[in-house]
Amino acid sequence: MRRRFGARALPRGVNFALAAAAIAIAIVFPLFFPQGSGWVDDMTIALAYVVMGLGLNVVVGYAGLLDLGYVAFFAIGAYTTGWFMSGFYGDANIHVLVGEFAKALPGIHMNFLIVLVIAAALCAIAGIIIGLPTLRLRGDYIAIVTLAFGEIIRVFAIEGNEITIVGDAKLTAGRQGITPIDKIDLPFIDQFTSLNLRPWYWTALALVLVVLFVNIRLRDSRLGRAWIALREDEVAAASMGIPLVKTKLMAYAVGAAFGGMSGAFLGSFLNTVNADQFAFGFSIFILAMIILGGLGSVWGVVIGSLALSLINTRLIPDVLNDVPSNLGLDFNLVDVNYGIFGFLLVLMMVLRPEGLLPERRRQIELHEGTPGDEALVEVTHA
Repeated sequence: MRRRFGARALPRGVNFALAAAAIAIAIVFPLFFPQGSGWVDDMTIALAYVVMGLGLNVVVGYAGLLDLGYVAFFAIGAYTTGWFMSGFYGDANIHVLVGEFAKALPGIHMNFLIVLVIAAALCAIAGIIIGLPTLRLRGDYIAIVTLAFGEIIRVFAIEGNEITIVGDAKLTAGRQGITPIDKIDLPFIDQFTSLNLRPWYWTALALVLVVLFVNIRLRDSRLGRAWIALREDEVAAASMGIPLVKTKLMAYAVGAAFGGMSGAFLGSFLNTVNADQFAFGFSIFILAMIILGGLGSVWGVVIGSLALSLINTRLIPDVLNDVPSNLGLDFNLVDVNYGIFGFLLVLMMVLRPEGLLPERRRQIELHEGTPGDEALVEVTHA
């Protein structure tokens, strides 16, 4: 006798109540800390990573298309703020819906909401471009193409100070970076500052809520079901009339747009865009978040992103960093943080491959055909 794996779904009302409680706690969270608290800073970055995780989950979790170059969309989104919210192009004198302080500065200075839309659009186009070469590829070959795309963007970021686009204007500032970048200046709200991190936190939370809503609606839509069908069996999906080209490109475009939005926010929040921020390891870091939380699971990705981000920014550097030196070892934990993440992923693959909060369909798939305790006893006594 075999038993089914997979947790029974909670009633819809319970799910709604839990989500509402989580959102309410998230909204009041920064009020329990000083305005410039390190906890508010870490949680703001964690929320930006949640947006990236949800974007990559569309590509990998919904459509089953492995993407190892997701850092490219972070780079494009961040550089969008560098181009349109700074004095990088000092010869220009363009100001669009910005405050009095920004109006007096040389360069291009646009309102953050406009730049956010531009970043999403540019990344969606880049997502389609990266998707085109993968249309006839599967598995490891898709990983190689997306990895190459991420490395190409990184090289362009490093060597961009040698690339002239118009007149003497350069593409990027290379390793020197573009800084300072304008702070967010939203209508009817005072311009954000580095001393009060609460508005940054609430803006990041608003981005998370918008992306969450879009993710859930997409998952339950006709397009979302097409992505899942594509993930399960591409040949069967095509035979049922699902347009593979359009479906794959939509997954890449939507996932990339979310990554660009997060990158634009982080560009303004960190006040700089530097080519060294866009290493290959960042793509693996975001991929690890959705694997930890559960591929295809919206709330699992949220939990995985928050957990791994806080481990990276709070637990390892502030709590456990000195443990090796206290034991007489000549290194700190921050030197091997990616090794720690790899160890966590190995543990997850062995103990709970479906993730911390898995999608019910995927949980059943991973355990399908696994014998229950009764079957094991029966085989033992046979």
